[in-house]
Amino acid sequence: MSQNPSLSQSQDWPLPVRLLLNVGHAIDHMFLLVFAAAVAVIAVDFGFTHWEDLMPFGVGAFILFGLGAVPAGRLGDLWGRRKMMLVFFFGMAGSMLLAALAQSAWQLALALTVMGAFASIYHPVGIPMLVQRSARPGMAIGINGLAGNMGVAVAALITGFLVQWFGWRAAFAVPSILALVCGLLFMHYCAQETEAPAKRTTKAKVQLPRRLLVRALLVLTIASASANLLFNFTTNGNGQLMVERFKGIIEDPASLGMLLAAVYAIGAFAQVVVGRLLDRVAVKPLFLTIVLAQVPLLMLASFTEGWWLYVALIGCMVFIFGSIPFIDVVLVRYVDDRVRSRVAGFRLAISLGFSALAVWLLGPFVKTAGFDSLFMFMALISVGTLLFVMLLPSEKHATIEHQPANELKPS
Repeated sequence: MSQNPSLSQSQDWPLPVRLLLNVGHAIDHMFLLVFAAAVAVIAVDFGFTHWEDLMPFGVGAFILFGLGAVPAGRLGDLWGRRKMMLVFFFGMAGSMLLAALAQSAWQLALALTVMGAFASIYHPVGIPMLVQRSARPGMAIGINGLAGNMGVAVAALITGFLVQWFGWRAAFAVPSILALVCGLLFMHYCAQETEAPAKRTTKAKVQLPRRLLVRALLVLTIASASANLLFNFTTNGNGQLMVERFKGIIEDPASLGMLLAAVYAIGAFAQVVVGRLLDRVAVKPLFLTIVLAQVPLLMLASFTEGWWLYVALIGCMVFIFGSIPFIDVVLVRYVDDRVRSRVAGFRLAISLGFSALAVWLLGPFVKTAGFDSLFMFMALISVGTLLFVMLLPSEKHATIEHQPANELKPS
């Protein structure tokens, strides 16, 4: 395919490239959750009595999703972000096709683990690539977060329909085609980079003293780990939660998938609102407010059923999804673009690797203690996150880097 001429770093990405970068985020989260959305049907096909016993076979994807972020971020900075995004799209397509062809639980686990390795590319590469030319990074990250969580919604919706009409293998095969098409379009529309990010000289907008920068990155890593724990517990468990709590009300898998997709779609729009606010208000008080709101809603969801559970679940996902943009926005503000993918990769490896425990623990935890205890445990995690976010340093002693109008603007 023919390539467009290279763009200078002063130009924003063309609209097709921005769209494909956002679709890539949707693909990343959608593909990681297809297994969780179809696990009950796959368990029956592979001879498992309970879905909870099959759930740990998906943990490899989430471990590699975290650990793979370190080499992915390094390659993004030193080799090039465009090249790594092509590896992402084509790798996701191939690994999902392998999952569709799996004949046993262990074969499926291997395919999912490979997919997790390719999925690890997006966050340390795709998001820095998107915001490196954005005049409003908060808004760009908010829209990107919306796209990612619409992928979560689509996973719940499309997987339910594909499983019901064509079987669980189609739930992996059809998304594989989507990733392949996106990779071909990205190859065509995204211009070659003029230089690898590591060779650039652009400084971060907010220059914190080294001691405060280390503290900020430590707080962000811990907050990111807890946020991803909540994200993995909910997005991997909400489907079975609704099956359990909607018994006698709605039991059709496709209808429950539509209801769950609506929860994620509503929650996803919170990221756009938060992203817009982050371009205008101070980070720390807004972050504290979002995390604090999670606690009573998670406690409410722990004991409600039916439609009251549905209302509580919407509230939970609004504030869980709403907490996600903070991490990327602060990295954009505090970290130079030439090392941003590597810093993001290191942070993601710790936070996502740790939060992969949620996928491994989910089935046994629910089987032993139930969803009510799980949601109370998540409320406790939010309380811990609140305490750590209070340690986030203020910017009052920071140096604000003045940048051209077409570069990142101060929040």
